[in-house]
Amino acid sequence: MKFCERIFLLFLPIIPFLCHGQEATLHKDDVLALTIGDAVDIARRQSPDILVSRHGFRSSYWNYTYYKANYLPSLTLTSRPNFYHQINVVNLPDGASQYVEQNQLITDGALSVTQNIPWTGGSVSVETGLQRLDLYGDARSSTYKSNPVIVSYSQSLFGYNSLKWDRKIEPLRYEEAKKNYVEALELVAAQTILKFFNLARAQTNLNIAKTNYANADTLYTFAKGRYNIGTITENEMLQLEVNRLNEESNMLNAQIEVDDYMQELRYYLGITDKQEIEVAIDDDVPQFSVSLEEALVMASENSPDIINMKRRKLESESNVAYAKSLSGFKADLFAQLGLTQTGSVLDAAYKNPFNQQYVELGVRLPILDWGRAKGRIRVAKSNRDMVYTQVEQNMTNFELNVTKVVKQFNLQINRVNVAAKTDRTANRRNDVARRLYILGQSTILDLNAAISEKDTAKRNYINCLYNYWSLYYTLRSLTLYDFEKNRPLTEDYDLLLK
Repeated sequence: MKFCERIFLLFLPIIPFLCHGQEATLHKDDVLALTIGDAVDIARRQSPDILVSRHGFRSSYWNYTYYKANYLPSLTLTSRPNFYHQINVVNLPDGASQYVEQNQLITDGALSVTQNIPWTGGSVSVETGLQRLDLYGDARSSTYKSNPVIVSYSQSLFGYNSLKWDRKIEPLRYEEAKKNYVEALELVAAQTILKFFNLARAQTNLNIAKTNYANADTLYTFAKGRYNIGTITENEMLQLEVNRLNEESNMLNAQIEVDDYMQELRYYLGITDKQEIEVAIDDDVPQFSVSLEEALVMASENSPDIINMKRRKLESESNVAYAKSLSGFKADLFAQLGLTQTGSVLDAAYKNPFNQQYVELGVRLPILDWGRAKGRIRVAKSNRDMVYTQVEQNMTNFELNVTKVVKQFNLQINRVNVAAKTDRTANRRNDVARRLYILGQSTILDLNAAISEKDTAKRNYINCLYNYWSLYYTLRSLTLYDFEKNRPLTEDYDLLLK
């Protein structure tokens, strides 16, 4: 071998790296380097999906606050002052009627405290009020009517007790909302992983294409010299030229793919500027395995899907109770007990008050409804049975999904390790194949096979890393548990409301 060929062979392995190093230097200030952790943290703070989930949680919180307020006493001030000056028909003591001009002003005010009773569905209230009647005209006068205290109770007998059912359902609904938000964080992370590795694959393909193009161009240039001195055939030189053109085409296509996936990742992360993004893949992945039994326990305790199933069953039972309340005998009870007095002056209206009582009972008994009530109840029961069947199937599918993800995750770490070793070995084989080809000790077919194996090994390694991190966050979303640090996943919910 000639001396110049030996010098060329010495520097050949580092030529592509020198080219890439120069390009990175030129664009270093314009590139935002993102690791997997960086991308996930940004997505959890400002991605469109997490912003929607945050607003959804706040809405659920205020619905829960409204529910709790139904069980607290309410204080109400009411007043209905009215004035009228008109001619009205007035019934006289002897039974006759007469048109009488009336000119009067009524002013009143009442303060009441009302408390709902969840066990019965009724409500009790305590009220105090005062009313003043002013008559105008020739017989001008003022009269007061007081109600120092009035206690009232209203109750629907044999009816639907919404307070009782809300007390069972609404806490589950709010707990489900909290779990849903934590789950949304993990699902956003999983979606970020997808978009992150889409860009990683594209940038890997671009780097592969650039490296292969640089190598192909160098080999083609060197081959022309060898062809001129007759050490290689024309067919071999043409094959190297085809390789060079193919790698140039691959490089152009890879650049388009990088631009598309970069824009997609930028949008999902909520990054508004046009700064270039370069993903940086960490070769070190957490080395741990997950117990299937522990994963199933954590999933049953933490998953919002489990709470959703419980809530749906309670809601179906509530619908049956409501359907039953609309049929059959019904009664509404209203009772009132209090004190009252009148007087021409304010003090007199509070002296020696009289007892006042009022009781009202309304009943309703359907006689003929042509089976409407019976049909309504049967529909509600049928829907309840359907929900129970769906919940049982959903539970089975949920446990199967957890089992499948745990098994795949435990195997994936081995796949990553094997893929990493294969990638390193394929790179070394490619370097050896290039040197052997330069030395004339291998064919172009061997060289092409080594290049193809190197590229396939790199892409397979990236895919294995994607599958690992996708399973990692999918498992967290199913169990809401961090198996790496052995702690449940939670959030500061008070901070979300600010």
